[in-house]
Amino acid sequence: MSREKAVAAARGDRPFDLLISGGTLADVATGELRKADIGISGSLIAAVLPPGSRTDAKQHLDAAGAFVSPGLIDMHMHIESSMVTPATYARAMLARGVTTIVWDPHELANVAGLDAVDWAIAASRDLPLEAIVLAPSCVPSAPGLERAGADFGPDIMTELLARPEIGGIAEVMNMEGVISGDPRMSGIVSAGLAAQKPVFGHARGLSGDRLAAFMTAGVSSDHELTSGDDLLEKLRAGLTIELRGSHPYLLPGFVEALKSLAIWPQTLTLCTDDVFPDDLLEKGGLDALIRTLVELGLPPVQALQAATLNAAQRLRRDDLGLIAAGRRANIAVFEDMERFSARHVIADGRLVASSGRMLAEIADYPADALRKSMKAEALSPDDFRVRSHGNRVEIATIDQPRFTRWGKAEAFVRDGTVVPPDDVSLISVIHRHGKAPAIPKTGFLRGWGQWRGAFATTVSHDSHNLTVFGQDPHDMAIAANALIESGGGMAVVAGGELKALLALPLLGLISDAPLETVARDFEAVRAAAGTIADWEPPYLTFKALVGATLACNSGPHQTDMGIADVEAGTVLESPVLRIID
Repeated sequence: MSREKAVAAARGDRPFDLLISGGTLADVATGELRKADIGISGSLIAAVLPPGSRTDAKQHLDAAGAFVSPGLIDMHMHIESSMVTPATYARAMLARGVTTIVWDPHELANVAGLDAVDWAIAASRDLPLEAIVLAPSCVPSAPGLERAGADFGPDIMTELLARPEIGGIAEVMNMEGVISGDPRMSGIVSAGLAAQKPVFGHARGLSGDRLAAFMTAGVSSDHELTSGDDLLEKLRAGLTIELRGSHPYLLPGFVEALKSLAIWPQTLTLCTDDVFPDDLLEKGGLDALIRTLVELGLPPVQALQAATLNAAQRLRRDDLGLIAAGRRANIAVFEDMERFSARHVIADGRLVASSGRMLAEIADYPADALRKSMKAEALSPDDFRVRSHGNRVEIATIDQPRFTRWGKAEAFVRDGTVVPPDDVSLISVIHRHGKAPAIPKTGFLRGWGQWRGAFATTVSHDSHNLTVFGQDPHDMAIAANALIESGGGMAVVAGGELKALLALPLLGLISDAPLETVARDFEAVRAAAGTIADWEPPYLTFKALVGATLACNSGPHQTDMGIADVEAGTVLESPVLRIID
C-alpha cells in the first residue's frame, strides 16, 4: 500500500508527504550538481522534479543554498569501538547524515558469543539508523594462539547466516587460515558463499599470490590498506575497497593514488572501522572522513558516490544509495560540500534530525545481560613478574608497535625474577572470559618507550582480554584491579595512584552512559596515558595500545597464552629463551 501511494503521488494524484525544495542535488550517478526538488511519499522517494514544478505536500523542507545527497553508508564499523550503545551511536551519527551502517559486532561476540550477536540484532532492530549486522567470522581471530569468550566455527556461521537480519560474513581476519586452506576457515568462508551473502575481508599486508589465494577462497573486500600502492594493487585485483578513516596519516597517499586513475572506481566505498568516543562527539564519523578526503583534493561528488551508490551496489541493495524515484527516502541535506554539516536528515521518509540535533526519539534497549563479564580475581604485583632460574637469561622481545617483529635481549635474574633491561617494558594479558585461569601472561616490549606508570584496558583487539602495559608491577596490579572491580574499561596508574578511569561495564567494551560522559572519561584516560608514555606517531600512539594483542596480524603479539606468531602458528609460553649462566 505504501508503494501504491507513492506511485499515486508520483503521478500527481495525491500530495507528497514531504517535499524538499530549493536545493542542489548531488547526483552520485552522473556526477552532476543540479537544481531539483524531491517528493517523498511514506518511506519512498516518489519523484525527483524540476525546481518549483510542484508544491502540493503535507510538509515542506527548505533546502535553499544546500546540497541534497543520499544518506551516507558506513561500510565497515564496530559500534563498540565508540564504547557506547547502538541507540547512543544512532543519536550521534544520524544527525550527521549517516543513515546506514554495516556493523561487525565481533568485539562483542569475542566476549559473549551468540548472546552478544543476538543482543546486537535486537538493540539495533528498531533504530531509525539502519544497521546491517554481519556474522563475526573470527571468534577468536587467531584460534590456537589466543582464547576468547566464545568460538565460532563453520556450524555456528551457517546458523547465523540463515538469519534474515545477518547481511554477510564480517571481516575475515584469519588470513593465514584462509590462504593455507585450513578446514575451519574454509568452512566459514564457504558458509557465506553458500548463503549467497557477501564475505568481507581483512587483507592487511597481502600481495601477489597470497592476495590472489585469499580472494579465490571467496573473500571480496578489504579495509586494511597500508599505502597508496597497496590501495591500487587491491583495486586492480578486483577487491571492493572500504577506505577507512581510522588511520588518517595514510589518507594523503590514498588520495594521490586515486587521483592517478583514469576513472573513478565503482568498487571504492568508505568506512570508519573504529572511532573513539571523543572523536565521535567532536568530529563525527563517516562525515569526518568525507570532509578530510575533500580537503585533500577529492571531488566532493566522487567522495559522496563512494559513500552512497558504490556502497549500495556492494551490499546488493537497490533501495539505497541514490536519490531517484522508487528508492528509499534516506537523505542528507548538507549545508555545503566542504564541511558537510547536515542541515536536515531524513530516514525512511521521516525527518529525524535538523541542524545537528535529533528530532526523533530513540529508545535505549535493555543491556543488563551484558554486565558482569569480568571473570577474574584481584591480582598482586608478583603476578606480573616473569620467573626464571639462573643469573642471566636471553629473552624474546616484541619490537616496535603496530608492525611488530621479533627481537632478543639479555637480562639479569634477581630473586628468581627477570629484571627487564632499561629499554624494555612489560605487557601482560590476563584471560578474563572464564575459559581458562585468569593468570597474567607477561612479555617484553622494546621500542614502546619508557613507561612512568601503567595502563590497563579490556578494549584489547580482538579477544578483549585484560591487557596491562607498564614498567612497575605494582602500578600494573593497581590498574588491572581497578578494571576487575569496575567490570572493565580503561585505567591509568602512576606512582601507585589511580589517575584516570573509564568504566565500561557492558562486556568490558561499552557503557550505557550518554556519549558526552563516555567521551569525557575517555578523553581523561587518553590525556593521563600521555603523561606516563611518550608517543611517537604514527605507530607509537595511544591507539596502538588497544591493538597490541591482535594476533591475526603478522609478527609477534602477546596474548593470554603467551607470545603468538600467526605465520609460524606457534605460541611462546615464556619469553625466557635460555639461561646464559
